[in-house]
Amino acid sequence: MGGTRSTDATRPTARTTARAEGRTGERRRVPTIHDVARVAGVSRGTVSRFLNGGHHVSAEAAEAVRSAIHSTGYVVNRHARSLITGRSGSVAFLLTEPQERFFEDPNFNVLLRGCTRALAEHDIPLLLMIAGTPEEQLRITRYIGAGHVDGVLLVSSHTGDPVAGQLAEAGIPVVACGKPAIGAGGAVPGAHVAADDREGARVMVRHLLDTGRRRIATVAGPQDTPGGVDRLLGYREVLAASGVPADEGLIAIGDYSRDSGERAVTELLARRPDLDAVFVASDLMARGALAALERAGRRVPEDVAVGGFDDSPAAVGSRPELTTIRQPWARISTEMVRVLMGRMAGEEPSAVILPTELVVRDSA
Repeated sequence: MGGTRSTDATRPTARTTARAEGRTGERRRVPTIHDVARVAGVSRGTVSRFLNGGHHVSAEAAEAVRSAIHSTGYVVNRHARSLITGRSGSVAFLLTEPQERFFEDPNFNVLLRGCTRALAEHDIPLLLMIAGTPEEQLRITRYIGAGHVDGVLLVSSHTGDPVAGQLAEAGIPVVACGKPAIGAGGAVPGAHVAADDREGARVMVRHLLDTGRRRIATVAGPQDTPGGVDRLLGYREVLAASGVPADEGLIAIGDYSRDSGERAVTELLARRPDLDAVFVASDLMARGALAALERAGRRVPEDVAVGGFDDSPAAVGSRPELTTIRQPWARISTEMVRVLMGRMAGEEPSAVILPTELVVRDSA
């Protein structure tokens, strides 16, 4: 009536208000969606659509909102959003392995970091869940089935592991890392992202043959996992095609742990002391293999060439550094998140198989 009306140019922004409140010792006002809309120069509805998936928001408006969120310090109230949308706004990284494996095997940490970064681009937090026993798996599937997460990135599921099937039956979007095993305890073939394990094994064994080795042993992965099965198949196929006689005495099975690699190579040396190369189905097991060879007085690669699989930090941390098969962990993480976002949006399950790469270092 008799006062003056402030304009957008003179009205305090959320940031300046916060600074003023900080100077006076008053409680800092939390930026709201209205602040974001005002700074971005768009409607509140546009900001809301951006926060709920970006549907019907132009690239220009999306960039303006993104910049305004950063400049105002706005944080989404996920609890309030979940009451409206019926979604939790979070995703689970579920590892169905014993807890100690998460800390021992560097691949899990690499995959977790990649998935976390990929989801951060969608402003979605990732919750780490480990269920290594049937009891833990039951509790976690109940928790997930109750709607506490919107989707699951499932890692290292063995044949007989019922988790994938139970989550699918509960209607939870799931993407597995690695090919689903056929007949895996009720698990149905679904969305998954995997490296080409079989071809990667073929490439490594061909490389060992090309170095002149002929008595090539292998430490295969667990035969209740698709990766373990496929890498052993690749080994057998190349030897058969090359005319090298198959020798079951040159095959040992590990569980992807360092200790199992050391035990397996010790057994192989006892059975076939004349072996001149070992293809080991994981870098961590290959570290154990190197320890067993050193203890037996075998030089690597002069006496025995060693090839690993994964190109994990264990490969470059060994002495000598491992020749190995590189799994494209960054792409695997990105694709797992991309496929899961599609499943959460109602898309049909899809499979992504990514190529591997031979990395030649000092061990072969």
